[in-house]
Amino acid sequence: MDLTRRRLLSFVPATALLTAVTPASAARATPGAMNADPSRLLANVIAIYAGTAESNARPEVAAKVTAIDNTARTWLAALDRAGTGELFAGLPLGTSDPNLSASYQHLYEIALAYRRPGPASDLQGNEQVRTRIAEKLVWLHDNYYGDQSKGYYGNWFTWEIGISTFVSKTLTLIDAPADLITRYVASMDAYLRNGKDSDVDLDSRFHTGANLVDITSNRVLQGALLNDDARIRKALQDQFTVFATVDPYNLQHGVTDGYYADGSFIQHSSVAYTGSYGKALLSRVVQTVKVLAGTEYAQSDDLVGVVQGWVEHGFAPLIFEGWMMEIVKGRAVSRTGTGYDDVAVIVEAIVDLADYAAGADAARLKAFAKFTARPTINVNSFVSPVSIGRFADLKNDAAIVPADLNPAALSTAFNAMDRTVHRRPTYAFALARNSSRISKYEYMSGENLLPWFQGDGAHYLYLAGQDQTQSFGIDYFTTVSPYALGGVTAPVETRKSIPELYGTAYYDDPPTFTPSSEAQNTYVYFPVGTNAYSGGATLDAYGAVGWVQSDDFAYASRDALPDDFVVYKNASATKSWFLLDDEIVVLAAGVGDATRAVTTTLDTRIAGATDPVTIIGALRDGSPWTGTGSITPRWLRYTNGAASVGYHFLQPTALSVDLQTVTRSRRVVRTSNPDTAVTKQVFALTAAQPADSQRSLAYALVPNATESALKSYQHGRIALLANTPRLQAVQHLGLRLTAANTFTPGSHHLPGLTIDGPASVIIRRQASSVQVAVSDPTTQRDSITVNLRARYLKAAAPVAGVQVTRTITGTRLTFSTRHTYGRSLAITLLPAW
Repeated sequence: MDLTRRRLLSFVPATALLTAVTPASAARATPGAMNADPSRLLANVIAIYAGTAESNARPEVAAKVTAIDNTARTWLAALDRAGTGELFAGLPLGTSDPNLSASYQHLYEIALAYRRPGPASDLQGNEQVRTRIAEKLVWLHDNYYGDQSKGYYGNWFTWEIGISTFVSKTLTLIDAPADLITRYVASMDAYLRNGKDSDVDLDSRFHTGANLVDITSNRVLQGALLNDDARIRKALQDQFTVFATVDPYNLQHGVTDGYYADGSFIQHSSVAYTGSYGKALLSRVVQTVKVLAGTEYAQSDDLVGVVQGWVEHGFAPLIFEGWMMEIVKGRAVSRTGTGYDDVAVIVEAIVDLADYAAGADAARLKAFAKFTARPTINVNSFVSPVSIGRFADLKNDAAIVPADLNPAALSTAFNAMDRTVHRRPTYAFALARNSSRISKYEYMSGENLLPWFQGDGAHYLYLAGQDQTQSFGIDYFTTVSPYALGGVTAPVETRKSIPELYGTAYYDDPPTFTPSSEAQNTYVYFPVGTNAYSGGATLDAYGAVGWVQSDDFAYASRDALPDDFVVYKNASATKSWFLLDDEIVVLAAGVGDATRAVTTTLDTRIAGATDPVTIIGALRDGSPWTGTGSITPRWLRYTNGAASVGYHFLQPTALSVDLQTVTRSRRVVRTSNPDTAVTKQVFALTAAQPADSQRSLAYALVPNATESALKSYQHGRIALLANTPRLQAVQHLGLRLTAANTFTPGSHHLPGLTIDGPASVIIRRQASSVQVAVSDPTTQRDSITVNLRARYLKAAAPVAGVQVTRTITGTRLTFSTRHTYGRSLAITLLPAW
């Protein structure tokens, strides 16, 4: 990510960014050949969605073209079968906004077949089809859309974004008559009720991030249809605010949605959302670049550079072997689409973006697209037939060598969204946390029904060379207990979903609690935690993460909520994760609850119903053990075919080892999922404790562990230095690395080291130097002081924000953490002689 450029964009007025880019190829071929003719924008839109004669004639695109035609025929037949109150058979209108939106979508899908170039069909250019589409648009408007007093029921998104998206593209594809365009644009403006004067309102909480890009993209297209240059420019001016890096200490329009300097992406004010809304935003902004190509609106490469930064530092760390990680998908984790499907959207955007980048940037993007796309990628899911052709060219070009944008070893602290990703060539570890800044989970519209602990230290350990659909995705959340996600500490109780509690998909108590109201968002859909401490330091490819488990904001506010509003109290725990090469060391202290029993799930994995799962280990006295049951082990090893995970225990821990066959319907996590039964073997390591007790845990997760590797840990490879609610620290002897998280005010003492107040610290001693990295997980401290009992050290080079002072007893390091928002500050020290 070009942070300098992105920070610059934070201060550049949107009017100065009223340009996207021209493809490098177009700029070379036709210098100065750009114009402001809105008809060029419309032609670009048609080429994007319906393809070109050249793209659609390609054999690689044939299946997409066939699918376009077949889909259109399906909906034309459904038009013929429609009953009273329906446009399409099976989609009754009048009370269902999803059915109304779907009706507009299907008209758009018919329009694609009418307008697409390429191989001839009976639908292509068929005036009867065009006339029928136009007539049905009029019918929908007259009966179900145009009357403002009857519309706008259900979800606001349907009326302000969903319908407008389909209508705007359909009007373009059929070259709609002017009166139909003006009629619909007037209605679409009127439905922009969260805006201002029938336009975007940058102060509206609805007009942010991906939603803002959707709305403004639609308005660009509407401006082109109206030949309204001012509308186009205003929409672009609004959209380009999304490209600015969010500065949490200087919010623009009060908006926290968008991309942060550390690569985090937030939507809905507090939800970590790169893998859902973030990918939608990426796709839409790249489409904007394509729509503006070759026009006066496209003359600068700044926006492409910013988007490339998103890809490199926001998306790439979250994609492991073509799979989008669960930690950034919000309620979308409950959908049946896979992590591979998510990445197909991103690959299409990267392929297109590369066509607008130049030189080494383009080469890096193409290499990453080729590296990321699995052999099974469904290119027919691409939005554009042109993109399918571009991808085929890229795939067939032997000069493009697949290459990851991530280094082989990487530890990424997305502290702005309380997420961490730790990668090595054979595994990736992803961790989801929460705080008073970031939501514990997202539930909405009957999606993600059982979400309560997804942001409470839940982790996902991805092993290389595996089909991740067999380990994670929808079937993981379907078959694993929501109280027993890997890494979670939960009180022993039964909670109810929102529909079970209230009989609707939301808590209904107007005027305060209505769908999409601020109260609904704050207390029901995505409540934040009440803890400030969540985050950690990175040093090269190593990481330390600390987190204090808390109640959510709804429970903390229970006295101010209606009597029938149900809230749940959480258990207590202080946790750390130390991210190394061969292992992830996990510490927990102060685990418990005054009135309820508590269970901590050290890890959970799923396997196929007939997979050859084995569990072996050794007890504390070294005697071998196998199977399931209650034990106090020295180490354990789970295997499923070639996949294995090991567990080494740094202190005696009484555990339950379970392997159960579980069958559940995918509908248990999302009301609209197909009622498909899933059967999995569910492996879980759990530690139970009674009410009114406190305990600690210390263990290492060892990806791809061999039995001999697990046995080697008993020789002191990892030393547990501290594990209390005040201080958690470990030392890795082979790496000569010490990592610590301090949670409370005052001085915290470790061998050769003192840390002042809450902090996350990593120290690595090399043969002739010492590296120190520090971050402020609270985001609230102005400075952090670390004292090393090593004298005569000096900075290898000055580091902004770090002061080195020699003292009588050693070396004092003062890190200026004011307004760093959890970012790590690192310095290398050398002997002074």
